[in-house]
Amino acid sequence: MKITTPYLEPPGPGRATQVAAGILWMRLPLPMALDHVNVYALDDGDGWTIVDTGFDSRRTRALWQDLLDGPLAGKPVTRVLITHHHPDHMGLAGWFVERGAELLTTRTAYLQARMLILDEQANATPEQVTFWTRAGMDPEILAKRRAERPFNFADCVHPLRLGYTRLAEGDAITAAGRVWDIRMGEGHAPEHATLWSRDGEVVLGGDQLLLSISPHLGVYPTEPQADPVGDWIDTCERFRPHATPDQLILGGHKLPYTGLPLRLRQMIENHHSALARLHAHLSEPRTAAECFAPLFKRQIDAGTYGLALSEALAHLNHLHRTGQASRTLSDDGAYRFRAT
Repeated sequence: MKITTPYLEPPGPGRATQVAAGILWMRLPLPMALDHVNVYALDDGDGWTIVDTGFDSRRTRALWQDLLDGPLAGKPVTRVLITHHHPDHMGLAGWFVERGAELLTTRTAYLQARMLILDEQANATPEQVTFWTRAGMDPEILAKRRAERPFNFADCVHPLRLGYTRLAEGDAITAAGRVWDIRMGEGHAPEHATLWSRDGEVVLGGDQLLLSISPHLGVYPTEPQADPVGDWIDTCERFRPHATPDQLILGGHKLPYTGLPLRLRQMIENHHSALARLHAHLSEPRTAAECFAPLFKRQIDAGTYGLALSEALAHLNHLHRTGQASRTLSDDGAYRFRAT
């Protein structure tokens, strides 16, 4: 068994690659280290079902217009299907809805996105400051975050109108002449929809089934005791019976690939290995901010510090929840974890 990448070059701006009958792959830019998001168009005959959308920005809207006028042949987008609520996937869902599309997504994704769009903050909240303090955030970074306007979801996600069509575990939808079974993933985002074609040819994996990288598994002030690492491993195990070597996996980032059984095993083993390294590192009490080295094995810079902190805390929470680490609140306000 091996992993193969049948399409080695991503489509350029305003262009599309047909990756299966009735399915186009397109790529949109992102202003971050992971500099792109993959989106897909499913041909329903008289219109398109779009899967994920990119950020809401003037540049992305212009690129979408080029795609609509070009590879999508001027046919209307009748449905926009969002795999999960993160901004690079949900960003332009509301824009498509305003242009006449029906929104399909999970209940959690819809409610989380609407809540976050409306929750605009000019300064860090007390709950955020407490969360960062308990994670052991570097004092200089903490002071900077307290003084500056935080990232707001509304900065890059278009407003969502009231109303959507729910995707739930066990549902099925028809698109591009195929019937797709809906299976929910957890860990990267709550209630993350993946779509598995019943003909066994294609899986729309969102960020749940990426090639070569693990998606971010982070803990945030909204749910500081969460265990996304446990949720992630459980999902990978649950998907294994449905995976076959020949399915074409269309992910939210990187390249399409085949070899999902091996990829699922890799993702499970990678996180078990990371947890083992972290457990050994906890021979002495450590804050989340003191756990970057065993988890990431590379230098963490200012641009990735926040993501690294939330992911370190996610792995520590898993060790704590499973009884492999104790946790003590220190006098400086930070939690310190130690292997049990």
